[in-house]
Amino acid sequence: MSGACSEKAGRPNQRRRTRKDLLQAAARLMQEGRQPSLEEVAEAAAVSRATAYRYFPSIEALHREASLDIAVPEAAAVLGDTRSHDPVQRLELVDAALSGMIAANEASLRMLLAQSMERVVRGGHDAKVPARQNRRSPLIEAALAPARSQFRPAAVKTLEQALALVIGTESMVVCKDVLQLDDAQASKVRRWAIRALVAAARKPD
Repeated sequence: MSGACSEKAGRPNQRRRTRKDLLQAAARLMQEGRQPSLEEVAEAAAVSRATAYRYFPSIEALHREASLDIAVPEAAAVLGDTRSHDPVQRLELVDAALSGMIAANEASLRMLLAQSMERVVRGGHDAKVPARQNRRSPLIEAALAPARSQFRPAAVKTLEQALALVIGTESMVVCKDVLQLDDAQASKVRRWAIRALVAAARKPD
């Protein structure tokens, strides 16, 4: 019984890994100056062509998202030069890096967001297959890593999830389209939210 439960629990993680493997394979081939077919990407990721089609509706969608994968900065590049263990300072570095990437790729990110929503609305999306790749959480987790002891253990995961609402493409859309804030105003709001969330999760003195 416990084995069956473990297998079911592992399947979502396996699906996320499969999607990530496809994106990484596509990114590697594209960095070689190629525009690979879905079949070539599937082979490089060691999955079947049918599996690749489950995760991406077209090779164009895969190329577009893989190009964004290349653009997202690695945690080491964002945080490697800072010696600070202050989670707010480290999260502000992550927010600034992702905001810069989003500004440089806004059209592609909006298209990716629209396509993922459209697939769900039209019923063309398998609910068991991740609709989006989670690129922000690894950066958020890396920013918080040196300061995890400052937080209540039960609050850390909730803090990471709450920060994912504040940092990323959707935050840009809300700030720009809904609130009609300029870049400086949007940055101020995000940083206020980051400070408030970190303070809420900290252990009491």
